[in-house]
Amino acid sequence: MTGLAFTEILSPEDCSILMYRDNVADLKLDTSEVSEDYIKQSKSLLVSGTALAQSPSREAVFLALDYARKHNVTVIFDLDYRPYTWKSAQETAIYYNLAAEKCDVIIGTREEFDMMEQFVKENNSDDKKTANKWFNYHAKIVVIKHGSNGSIAYTKEGDTYESGIFKSNVLKTFGAGDSYASAFIYGLMQGWDVSRAMEFGSASASIVISRHSCSEAMPTVTDIEEFLKTAVRM
Repeated sequence: MTGLAFTEILSPEDCSILMYRDNVADLKLDTSEVSEDYIKQSKSLLVSGTALAQSPSREAVFLALDYARKHNVTVIFDLDYRPYTWKSAQETAIYYNLAAEKCDVIIGTREEFDMMEQFVKENNSDDKKTANKWFNYHAKIVVIKHGSNGSIAYTKEGDTYESGIFKSNVLKTFGAGDSYASAFIYGLMQGWDVSRAMEFGSASASIVISRHSCSEAMPTVTDIEEFLKTAVRM
């Protein structure tokens, strides 16, 4: 079965989502359904943290990660932490860390990285320390989002990029993370530099939070390009 979501928008500051995700189809993905040949031919593999929440999807993810590493396929990890799908934050941190160790690009909010680092107290929500931790594994780019304060990206080569947000008629906040990640990843897949990809992600998020719906509000490439022609940075 598919999941069911109810959203409520009372004001830009007071909006919420209620999700029913018992026995949803995406968490039923089994290792037998993961094709090594398919992954081998792919440009990249995108993993969502939500897929790690339960078995058999969890095992399927790790098998896919192994195939991707074996065939040098770029792996992108969108942390996408949803507490209601997990038994505890400690369980989440363990599996998130195991997955992140195998990924080339890691994208998440500061709060999501804090959840992952709950056993590493010396990092103290320090973005650079967070990035350096993952550069010791496979990561080449780490993007840490700070909501209305924009985002910051670190590369293994030592570069740092900061991206602010654009002025927008904010109706709600949900959907911003998915829209940012999708546009940012699009930019990377086009061979853009990190700064331009981040700008594209921020523009996409600004568009989505100005629309009532979520998935239907996701902009096209043309939408984002048109938005950027007149967008005002904040």
